[in-house]
Amino acid sequence: MKKLSIIVPVYNMAAEGKLDYCLKSLVAQTLDPKDFEIIAVDDCSTDNSYDILLDYSKKYPENFFALKSEVNHHQGGAKNIGLAAAQGEWLGFIDADDWIVPDYYERLIKKAEETGADMVGCDYCFVDKHTFEVGKVVHNNNFSQTGVMDKERYKNLLIETGSLVVKVYKREIIVGDYVPGTKVKLDIFPEDIFYEDNAVSNTWMIRSKHFEYIEEPLYFYYQHNASTVHSISEKNLEDRMTAGRQILTEAKENGYFDDYKDEIEFQYTVLFYVNTLFSVMPRKSGIKNSYGFAKKLAEEMKETFPGFQNNKYYIEKVHAEEKKLIKMQMKSHLLFYIYYRLLWFYRDLRNGR
Repeated sequence: MKKLSIIVPVYNMAAEGKLDYCLKSLVAQTLDPKDFEIIAVDDCSTDNSYDILLDYSKKYPENFFALKSEVNHHQGGAKNIGLAAAQGEWLGFIDADDWIVPDYYERLIKKAEETGADMVGCDYCFVDKHTFEVGKVVHNNNFSQTGVMDKERYKNLLIETGSLVVKVYKREIIVGDYVPGTKVKLDIFPEDIFYEDNAVSNTWMIRSKHFEYIEEPLYFYYQHNASTVHSISEKNLEDRMTAGRQILTEAKENGYFDDYKDEIEFQYTVLFYVNTLFSVMPRKSGIKNSYGFAKKLAEEMKETFPGFQNNKYYIEKVHAEEKKLIKMQMKSHLLFYIYYRLLWFYRDLRNGR
């Protein structure tokens, strides 16, 4: 068994050297090549991404493996394929347009070995070009979450799980006792949607027995126009809602909903409702029936968690103006819709847009 498996879902990342820059940072890791494997899974790319993967597999046959999905199932499907093949004691993920410092995995695993942790994370930074100069730093986790897990630490992790790709995990946290190569399809991530990480992250947090954190930006998050986070479409928004519903399903099926109801309710509220509402409402969102979309969104939110506005995290963490607008929508969607559009028409006019 390898010490580490790195799983890279790939879809149309060949342009502008994005995929190559990512893969170069992986093969350059300071771990002994015999100790880790890179499993890159092409998800039916229409560019030459798979050819790039094949080139790397020829250059690094000892630890680079290029796989290809026969059907496009988005990142969730590609990650499931990679997980089914992974033989590492530790599992890590990286987006195919991001990159990491040379000792990224060595440092995370060393931290785990020194402390007995089964999950270790660090910070990341935003960059808009291929560089190892640190950009805007994002603190992916915090020290209130670290150590041997108890209820308070679990609550802190559920409220701020951080990005799943900026961590390493003991394999049992993710795949249990699954044996690599078994002819059983792994169904860890939901397929055919975006936001697949959000759907499963809570369960991984709850399975961890000891979490540690390195307060340094060792992961580079590349910001460009093709990034999922910059895409607003009806499919994108519906996937966000699907991931929100999956958060509830995961919590109930894995038996932690009742213990962490406030945290789950808040996560659902932000992902399913708040972020979606304020993505669909701007005129530039391009959603044809934004009125109907936002109305159905509010109706489902009220049905699922009718008292969400009293949630302590909602009161503390949601912006005051957003809370005011949400309170208005909960009373009258029509009034909210008219008010919101007039408000932003006035603000755009004032700013000369």
